[in-house]
Amino acid sequence: MNPFLLLLAVFPGLLISYVIFRADKYEREPLVPLIICFGLGATATFPAMELEKWAFHFLQTREQGFGVIILSAFFVVALNEEVFKFAVLRFVAFPRSYFNEPFDGIVYSVLVSMGFATMENVFFAHRFGMETVLLRAFTAVPAHLAFAVVAGYYVGLAKFSPENRLKLLWQGFGMAFLLHGVYDFLILQSWSDWLLVLASLTLYMCLYYCHNLIKQHLDNSPFKL
Repeated sequence: MNPFLLLLAVFPGLLISYVIFRADKYEREPLVPLIICFGLGATATFPAMELEKWAFHFLQTREQGFGVIILSAFFVVALNEEVFKFAVLRFVAFPRSYFNEPFDGIVYSVLVSMGFATMENVFFAHRFGMETVLLRAFTAVPAHLAFAVVAGYYVGLAKFSPENRLKLLWQGFGMAFLLHGVYDFLILQSWSDWLLVLASLTLYMCLYYCHNLIKQHLDNSPFKL
């Protein structure tokens, strides 16, 4: 692969990872767990994409109606990808002692998702080239960021609320899954270009909402002086 194209593919995910690391201004996470989460997120892309490839091959034999688009958006893509990302967050980062404030849920969730999105970008760069990579830098990668912040916000709450832990974990996963599914539905449908515009508008409204979630956890950090 062209080195410049590879750089374009990995740059958005690395930039967002650095920004969220810097945002953790009261008690920054050690680098090794962050790198591990990014790497596991990237690794999770392989089984997720294999499942998607198999499912889309199966669905190609069906008439591409409303039901197939719903199935593709919410289950083939959204549920599949969010399960892999959430599993890394829940079973790798969540139990560790370095996960010691609610904002850490967002930090580790974003690192996992950026690893996933970065490896996806590399695949798409190899297959479709620069135009797709540039488009994804303003669509798919920020979308993964939005889903990650929402999931991580609730996972951060769950860590320090044992009595509501299961409910909050499911809430974080469920909201990330629903947002991902709606976004992909608007992208995959072919009935109206305006729905594609709506997908972009909705994404950036979600990112504004995510900014508020980040601010809430930072404002409530136990390490804030």
